[in-house]
Amino acid sequence: MHPLSRRRFAAALAGAVPLSTLPRWALAANPTPRALRFEHLHTGERLSVEYFSGGAYLPDALAAVNHLLRDFRTEDVGEIDPQLLDLLYRLTALTETHRPFEIISGYRSPATNAMLRQRSSGVASGSLHLKGQAIDIRLGDIQLAALRKAALALEAGGVGYYPASNFVHVDTGRVRTW
Repeated sequence: MHPLSRRRFAAALAGAVPLSTLPRWALAANPTPRALRFEHLHTGERLSVEYFSGGAYLPDALAAVNHLLRDFRTEDVGEIDPQLLDLLYRLTALTETHRPFEIISGYRSPATNAMLRQRSSGVASGSLHLKGQAIDIRLGDIQLAALRKAALALEAGGVGYYPASNFVHVDTGRVRTW
């Protein structure tokens, strides 16, 4: 695992900043193919998928992502926001990771969210996980603090930092941090 050096961070940020200053629809208008790799830590499932190509999101790929990021407790499948995938794609570029995103939590059903709220005051009743707009992740080759720093640099939504639980939360909601 390597930290994000100042030089690598600055170089990657220079390439990502123009994207982060564009409206969200502008990234979708960019026809460059986009792919992501995932490993779900609770199910052991892996997915390597090109989800955007030819200027459009690929429905079969999005369905595969929805299935992988389902609520693993209830098996409920939600629709993952393609903008969340674009955020992860930008994090991949910024961190220069060579590993898949390790998934702790993607979509969350109302039943699971209610159960987690009973266990922890840190779970929001209106969590963006319920809408497929949030994901809890880590990367095997990027230090957690560096992943958080990269997510904050994108200014693309919420960023939660959970070092004791070893993950970073990112979402497509308003820009905020905790």
